[in-house]
Amino acid sequence: MKGVGSHTLLHRTLNSRQFGLKLLANVTYGYCAASFSGRMPCAELADAIVQAGRESLERAIRTVESKPKEWGARVVYGDTDSLFVELPGRSRHEAFRIGKEIAAFVTAQNPAPMELELEKVYHPSLMISKKRYVGYAYESAACDKPKMDPKGIEMVRRDGCKLLSRVQEECVHLLFETKDLSRVKRYLQSVMTSITTSSLNTSEFVFAKEVRAGSYRSATLPPA
Repeated sequence: MKGVGSHTLLHRTLNSRQFGLKLLANVTYGYCAASFSGRMPCAELADAIVQAGRESLERAIRTVESKPKEWGARVVYGDTDSLFVELPGRSRHEAFRIGKEIAAFVTAQNPAPMELELEKVYHPSLMISKKRYVGYAYESAACDKPKMDPKGIEMVRRDGCKLLSRVQEECVHLLFETKDLSRVKRYLQSVMTSITTSSLNTSEFVFAKEVRAGSYRSATLPPA
């Protein structure tokens, strides 16, 4: 795929093929791990897959942090098959250079065809919790205009209301562009005023998620 134009039929075909292989691998793991409801349970194989991935991730983390003088890198988050590496005091261009060095070094330690690839640089970013983060993503050192890349937060979730998504996105934009929390606060205050004065469209408050009253363990309903 790397040597083929991204808008060609061959690129789309290869991309579909790799997704098919990924789906087959995931389904096979799921079948093995489903000990109660699965038709082909094999806990040993499922555990081996998880352990192999975990060992590779931990080895990569140790490698990244083993060269404080050369890279000065610190792993702030690692999950399944990805690493988030902080490079304090480095420019975006330096981050790309160091990131490529780290990827090549870790790849050389792994058996083929395992590969660690530098996917993007976030500048700036917010790490909220596991699988929940957002940042301005740069996909190459030559990229001047980043794109907002939110994962797992209300901005991209489909079980909330439009108002929540819109307000969160604007808050993140304000924070990233101005680094001024007081401006974020003023914006939120203006939104709260609009809510209390009923000056917003009712459609902004509609939730897409079903709430089944009486079916929750706690007497308190979920926030939605």
